Amino acid sequence: MLAIVVVFAASVGSAHIPFLTTWKILLSKLPLVNIDETWSDNARIIILDTRLPRVVLAGLVGASLSISGATYQGLFRNPLADPYLIGVSQGAFLGAVIGMLLPSDWQGISNFETVPLLAFAGALFAVAVVYSLARTGKSLPVTTLILAGVALGAFLGSITWYLMIISDDKLHGIIFWMLGRFSLSNWDQVLSVLPFMLIGTLVIGLHARPLNVMQLDEEQAQQLGINVERVKLILLVSATLITAAAVSFCGTIGFVGIIVPHAVRLVWGPDHRFLLPLSALVGAIFLILADTLARTIVVPTEVPIGIITAFFGAPFFLYLLRQKKRGTFF
Repeated sequence: MLAIVVVFAASVGSAHIPFLTTWKILLSKLPLVNIDETWSDNARIIILDTRLPRVVLAGLVGASLSISGATYQGLFRNPLADPYLIGVSQGAFLGAVIGMLLPSDWQGISNFETVPLLAFAGALFAVAVVYSLARTGKSLPVTTLILAGVALGAFLGSITWYLMIISDDKLHGIIFWMLGRFSLSNWDQVLSVLPFMLIGTLVIGLHARPLNVMQLDEEQAQQLGINVERVKLILLVSATLITAAAVSFCGTIGFVGIIVPHAVRLVWGPDHRFLLPLSALVGAIFLILADTLARTIVVPTEVPIGIITAFFGAPFFLYLLRQKKRGTFF
Protein backbone atom coordinates (compact mmCIF):
# COMPACT_ATOMS: atom_id res chain seq x y z
CA MET A 1 0.00 0.00 0.00
CA LEU A 2 2.87 2.38 0.77
CA ALA A 3 4.32 1.83 -2.71
CA ILE A 4 0.93 2.48 -4.33
CA VAL A 5 0.44 5.66 -2.28
CA VAL A 6 3.91 6.93 -3.24
CA VAL A 7 3.20 6.46 -6.96
CA PHE A 8 -0.28 7.98 -6.63
CA ALA A 9 1.02 11.06 -4.78
CA ALA A 10 3.81 11.55 -7.32
CA SER A 11 1.33 11.43 -10.20
CA VAL A 12 -1.09 13.98 -8.74
CA GLY A 13 -0.54 17.71 -9.15
CA SER A 14 -1.15 20.75 -11.30
CA ALA A 15 0.45 18.86 -14.20
CA HIS A 16 -1.32 15.51 -14.13
CA ILE A 17 0.82 12.54 -15.09
CA PRO A 18 -0.89 9.15 -15.52
CA PHE A 19 -0.39 6.65 -12.70
CA LEU A 20 1.08 4.03 -15.06
CA THR A 21 3.54 6.52 -16.53
CA THR A 22 4.67 7.55 -13.06
CA TRP A 23 5.09 3.90 -12.12
CA LYS A 24 7.28 3.28 -15.19
CA ILE A 25 9.42 6.36 -14.50
CA LEU A 26 10.11 5.18 -10.96
CA LEU A 27 10.76 1.58 -12.02
CA SER A 28 13.21 2.76 -14.69
CA LYS A 29 15.51 4.07 -11.94
CA LEU A 30 15.80 0.66 -10.27
CA PRO A 31 18.88 -1.45 -11.04
CA LEU A 32 18.50 -4.28 -13.58
CA VAL A 33 15.20 -2.80 -14.83
CA ASN A 34 15.04 -1.79 -18.50
CA ILE A 35 11.98 0.13 -19.69
CA ASP A 36 11.61 1.95 -22.98
CA GLU A 37 11.19 5.68 -22.36
CA THR A 38 7.81 6.70 -23.72
CA TRP A 39 7.48 9.78 -21.51
CA SER A 40 8.71 13.34 -21.96
CA ASP A 41 11.67 14.92 -20.23
CA ASN A 42 9.29 17.32 -18.46
CA ALA A 43 7.36 14.41 -16.94
CA ARG A 44 10.59 12.80 -15.74
CA ILE A 45 11.84 16.05 -14.16
CA ILE A 46 8.50 16.73 -12.47
CA ILE A 47 8.35 13.22 -10.98
CA LEU A 48 11.97 12.67 -9.97
CA ASP A 49 13.15 16.17 -9.06
CA THR A 50 10.02 17.96 -7.84
CA ARG A 51 7.37 15.59 -6.51
CA LEU A 52 9.26 12.48 -5.43
CA PRO A 53 11.55 14.27 -2.90
CA ARG A 54 8.47 15.83 -1.34
CA VAL A 55 6.63 12.51 -1.19
CA VAL A 56 9.62 10.69 0.28
CA LEU A 57 10.24 13.42 2.87
CA ALA A 58 6.57 13.37 3.88
CA GLY A 59 6.79 9.60 4.28
CA LEU A 60 9.93 9.83 6.41
CA VAL A 61 8.44 12.53 8.62
CA GLY A 62 5.18 10.61 9.04
CA ALA A 63 7.08 7.43 9.94
CA SER A 64 9.33 9.33 12.37
CA LEU A 65 6.49 11.07 14.19
CA SER A 66 4.45 7.86 14.38
CA ILE A 67 7.19 5.63 15.74
CA SER A 68 8.18 8.39 18.20
CA GLY A 69 4.58 8.66 19.33
CA ALA A 70 4.31 4.90 19.80
CA THR A 71 7.54 4.96 21.82
CA TYR A 72 6.42 7.80 24.07
CA GLN A 73 3.03 6.19 24.60
CA GLY A 74 4.65 2.93 25.63
CA LEU A 75 7.27 4.64 27.76
CA PHE A 76 4.74 6.79 29.62
CA ARG A 77 2.04 4.08 29.47
CA ASN A 78 -0.39 6.68 28.15
CA PRO A 79 -1.91 6.56 24.62
CA LEU A 80 -2.46 10.32 24.69
CA ALA A 81 1.29 11.02 24.73
CA ASP A 82 2.80 12.46 21.56
CA PRO A 83 6.32 13.19 20.23
CA TYR A 84 6.13 16.82 21.36
CA LEU A 85 5.32 16.03 25.00
CA ILE A 86 8.65 17.03 26.53
CA GLY A 87 9.38 20.24 24.63
CA VAL A 88 10.65 19.14 21.21
CA SER A 89 8.19 21.26 19.23
CA GLN A 90 8.59 24.37 21.39
CA GLY A 91 12.38 24.21 21.18
CA ALA A 92 12.33 23.61 17.43
CA PHE A 93 9.83 26.44 16.89
CA LEU A 94 11.95 28.90 18.85
CA GLY A 95 15.08 27.89 16.94
CA ALA A 96 13.28 28.24 13.60
CA VAL A 97 11.92 31.69 14.49
CA ILE A 98 15.39 32.86 15.51
CA GLY A 99 16.74 31.57 12.19
CA MET A 100 14.07 33.43 10.22
CA LEU A 101 14.75 36.69 12.08
CA LEU A 102 18.52 36.61 11.63
CA PRO A 103 19.99 39.27 9.32
CA SER A 104 20.52 37.95 5.80
CA ASP A 105 24.33 38.22 6.04
CA TRP A 106 24.29 35.89 9.09
CA GLN A 107 22.35 33.15 7.40
CA GLY A 108 25.15 31.45 5.47
CA ILE A 109 24.31 30.23 2.00
CA SER A 110 20.55 30.53 2.38
CA ASN A 111 17.86 31.07 4.95
CA PHE A 112 16.47 27.61 4.30
CA GLU A 113 19.72 25.98 5.48
CA THR A 114 19.94 28.03 8.66
CA VAL A 115 16.37 27.50 9.85
CA PRO A 116 16.46 23.67 9.97
CA LEU A 117 19.82 23.72 11.75
CA LEU A 118 18.63 26.10 14.46
CA ALA A 119 15.30 24.24 14.76
CA PHE A 120 17.15 20.96 15.29
CA ALA A 121 19.47 22.57 17.86
CA GLY A 122 16.52 24.17 19.65
CA ALA A 123 14.67 20.87 19.90
CA LEU A 124 17.69 19.05 21.34
CA PHE A 125 18.40 21.91 23.74
CA ALA A 126 14.83 21.86 25.08
CA VAL A 127 14.85 18.12 25.69
CA ALA A 128 18.31 18.27 27.31
CA VAL A 129 17.06 20.93 29.74
CA VAL A 130 13.92 18.94 30.52
CA TYR A 131 15.95 15.79 31.11
CA SER A 132 18.42 17.56 33.43
CA LEU A 133 15.56 19.12 35.41
CA ALA A 134 13.63 15.86 35.77
CA ARG A 135 16.51 13.52 36.57
CA THR A 136 16.78 12.63 40.27
CA GLY A 137 19.98 10.81 41.07
CA LYS A 138 20.07 7.77 38.80
CA SER A 139 16.31 7.69 38.21
CA LEU A 140 14.08 9.56 35.78
CA PRO A 141 10.53 9.89 37.15
CA VAL A 142 8.10 10.00 34.25
CA THR A 143 5.69 12.39 35.95
CA THR A 144 8.47 14.87 36.72
CA LEU A 145 9.70 14.60 33.13
CA ILE A 146 6.27 15.48 31.74
CA LEU A 147 5.79 18.38 34.16
CA ALA A 148 9.23 19.77 33.33
CA GLY A 149 8.38 19.51 29.63
CA VAL A 150 5.12 21.39 30.08
CA ALA A 151 6.78 24.15 32.12
CA LEU A 152 9.71 24.62 29.76
CA GLY A 153 7.37 24.49 26.76
CA ALA A 154 5.34 27.36 28.21
CA PHE A 155 8.51 29.37 28.86
CA LEU A 156 9.93 28.84 25.37
CA GLY A 157 6.50 29.50 23.89
CA SER A 158 6.32 32.92 25.54
CA ILE A 159 9.69 33.88 24.03
CA THR A 160 8.62 32.60 20.62
CA TRP A 161 5.35 34.51 20.59
CA TYR A 162 7.14 37.73 21.55
CA LEU A 163 9.57 37.26 18.65
CA MET A 164 6.61 36.67 16.35
CA ILE A 165 5.01 39.95 17.47
CA ILE A 166 8.13 41.92 16.51
CA SER A 167 8.79 39.95 13.31
CA ASP A 168 6.87 42.38 11.05
CA ASP A 169 6.84 41.16 7.43
CA LYS A 170 8.28 37.72 8.35
CA LEU A 171 5.23 36.75 10.38
CA HIS A 172 3.52 34.97 7.48
CA GLY A 173 6.51 32.69 6.89
CA ILE A 174 6.77 31.92 10.61
CA ILE A 175 3.11 30.94 10.86
CA PHE A 176 3.38 28.79 7.75
CA TRP A 177 6.39 26.97 9.26
CA MET A 178 4.52 26.52 12.54
CA LEU A 179 1.62 24.80 10.75
CA GLY A 180 3.94 22.54 8.75
CA ARG A 181 4.92 22.53 5.09
CA PHE A 182 6.78 20.44 2.50
CA SER A 183 6.73 23.02 -0.28
CA LEU A 184 10.55 23.46 -0.32
CA SER A 185 11.42 19.78 -0.15
CA ASN A 186 14.48 18.46 -1.97
CA TRP A 187 16.76 15.44 -1.96
CA ASP A 188 19.25 17.12 0.39
CA GLN A 189 16.58 17.26 3.09
CA VAL A 190 15.68 13.62 2.51
CA LEU A 191 19.33 12.63 2.94
CA SER A 192 19.53 14.74 6.11
CA VAL A 193 16.51 13.14 7.78
CA LEU A 194 17.14 9.56 6.59
CA PRO A 195 20.15 8.68 8.83
CA PHE A 196 18.40 9.88 12.00
CA MET A 197 15.23 8.04 11.08
CA LEU A 198 16.99 4.77 10.23
CA ILE A 199 19.30 4.72 13.26
CA GLY A 200 16.61 5.88 15.70
CA THR A 201 14.08 3.37 14.36
CA LEU A 202 16.61 0.54 14.56
CA VAL A 203 17.53 1.36 18.16
CA ILE A 204 13.88 1.66 19.20
CA GLY A 205 13.00 -1.57 17.41
CA LEU A 206 15.75 -3.44 19.26
CA HIS A 207 14.12 -2.37 22.55
CA ALA A 208 10.61 -3.50 21.61
CA ARG A 209 10.69 -6.48 23.99
CA PRO A 210 11.91 -4.48 27.03
CA LEU A 211 9.24 -1.89 26.21
CA ASN A 212 6.64 -4.66 26.29
CA VAL A 213 7.85 -5.76 29.72
CA MET A 214 7.78 -2.19 31.02
CA GLN A 215 4.03 -2.02 30.31
CA LEU A 216 3.52 -4.12 33.44
CA ASP A 217 5.27 -1.86 35.92
CA GLU A 218 8.74 -0.39 36.24
CA GLU A 219 9.39 -2.29 39.47
CA GLN A 220 8.25 -5.59 37.97
CA ALA A 221 10.34 -4.93 34.85
CA GLN A 222 13.37 -4.32 37.07
CA GLN A 223 12.75 -7.63 38.85
CA LEU A 224 12.58 -9.39 35.47
CA GLY A 225 16.06 -8.17 34.60
CA ILE A 226 15.31 -5.00 32.63
CA ASN A 227 17.56 -2.02 33.32
CA VAL A 228 14.59 0.36 33.35
CA GLU A 229 16.50 3.65 33.64
CA ARG A 230 18.90 2.70 30.87
CA VAL A 231 16.06 1.64 28.55
CA LYS A 232 14.14 4.86 29.27
CA LEU A 233 17.18 6.99 28.45
CA ILE A 234 17.91 5.13 25.19
CA LEU A 235 14.29 5.33 24.05
CA LEU A 236 13.96 9.01 24.97
CA VAL A 237 17.14 9.95 23.12
CA SER A 238 16.25 7.90 20.03
CA ALA A 239 12.66 9.13 19.80
CA THR A 240 13.74 12.72 20.41
CA LEU A 241 16.45 12.64 17.73
CA ILE A 242 14.15 11.40 14.96
CA THR A 243 11.41 13.82 16.01
CA ALA A 244 13.83 16.76 16.07
CA ALA A 245 15.20 15.83 12.64
CA ALA A 246 11.67 15.59 11.24
CA VAL A 247 10.31 18.88 12.58
CA SER A 248 13.47 20.84 11.74
CA PHE A 249 12.65 20.62 8.01
CA CYS A 250 8.86 20.59 7.90
CA GLY A 251 7.68 22.40 11.04
CA THR A 252 5.46 21.09 13.80
CA ILE A 253 2.80 18.75 12.42
CA GLY A 254 0.28 17.79 15.07
CA PHE A 255 -1.74 14.66 15.82
CA VAL A 256 0.25 12.24 13.65
CA GLY A 257 2.11 10.84 16.65
CA ILE A 258 -1.16 10.32 18.54
CA ILE A 259 -3.68 8.99 16.07
CA VAL A 260 -1.46 6.67 14.01
CA PRO A 261 -0.03 4.53 16.87
CA HIS A 262 -3.42 4.24 18.50
CA ALA A 263 -5.13 3.29 15.24
CA VAL A 264 -2.47 0.62 14.69
CA ARG A 265 -2.91 -0.58 18.27
CA LEU A 266 -6.65 -0.97 17.75
CA VAL A 267 -6.09 -3.21 14.71
CA TRP A 268 -2.90 -5.14 15.47
CA GLY A 269 -2.67 -5.01 19.27
CA PRO A 270 -0.23 -3.48 21.77
CA ASP A 271 2.80 -5.73 21.13
CA HIS A 272 5.59 -3.25 20.32
CA ARG A 273 7.37 -5.78 18.11
CA PHE A 274 4.55 -5.19 15.62
CA LEU A 275 3.24 -1.82 16.80
CA LEU A 276 6.48 0.08 16.12
CA PRO A 277 7.16 -0.97 12.48
CA LEU A 278 3.48 -0.88 11.53
CA SER A 279 3.14 2.60 13.05
CA ALA A 280 6.04 3.74 10.87
CA LEU A 281 4.42 2.34 7.71
CA VAL A 282 0.92 3.67 8.47
CA GLY A 283 2.35 7.05 9.53
CA ALA A 284 4.20 7.36 6.22
CA ILE A 285 1.04 6.49 4.26
CA PHE A 286 -1.10 8.91 6.30
CA LEU A 287 1.21 11.91 5.96
CA ILE A 288 1.85 11.34 2.24
CA LEU A 289 -1.91 11.34 1.63
CA ALA A 290 -2.38 14.38 3.89
CA ASP A 291 0.34 16.30 2.02
CA THR A 292 -1.18 15.32 -1.33
CA LEU A 293 -4.51 16.71 -0.15
CA ALA A 294 -2.83 19.85 1.20
CA ARG A 295 -1.26 20.74 -2.17
CA THR A 296 -4.24 19.85 -4.36
CA ILE A 297 -7.39 20.76 -2.41
CA VAL A 298 -7.16 24.52 -3.15
CA VAL A 299 -5.16 24.92 -6.37
CA PRO A 300 -2.97 26.94 -6.96
CA THR A 301 -2.47 27.81 -3.27
CA GLU A 302 -1.28 25.29 -0.71
CA VAL A 303 -2.89 24.52 2.64
CA PRO A 304 -0.44 24.04 5.54
CA ILE A 305 -0.33 20.33 6.25
CA GLY A 306 -0.86 20.90 9.97
CA ILE A 307 -4.39 22.07 9.17
CA ILE A 308 -5.11 18.83 7.30
CA THR A 309 -3.75 16.58 10.06
CA ALA A 310 -5.62 18.58 12.70
CA PHE A 311 -8.85 18.26 10.71
CA PHE A 312 -8.61 14.48 10.90
CA GLY A 313 -6.69 14.25 14.17
CA ALA A 314 -8.81 16.45 16.44
CA PRO A 315 -12.00 14.34 16.13
CA PHE A 316 -9.95 11.18 16.65
CA PHE A 317 -8.33 12.72 19.72
CA LEU A 318 -11.76 13.51 21.14
CA TYR A 319 -12.70 9.88 20.47
CA LEU A 320 -9.65 8.78 22.48
CA LEU A 321 -10.68 10.99 25.37
CA ARG A 322 -14.17 9.53 25.22
CA GLN A 323 -12.77 6.00 25.26
CA LYS A 324 -10.48 6.82 28.18
CA LYS A 325 -13.44 8.20 30.12
CA ARG A 326 -15.11 4.82 29.65
CA GLY A 327 -11.87 3.08 30.63
CA THR A 328 -11.84 0.98 27.48
CA PHE A 329 -8.45 1.58 25.88
CA PHE A 330 -4.80 0.61 26.26
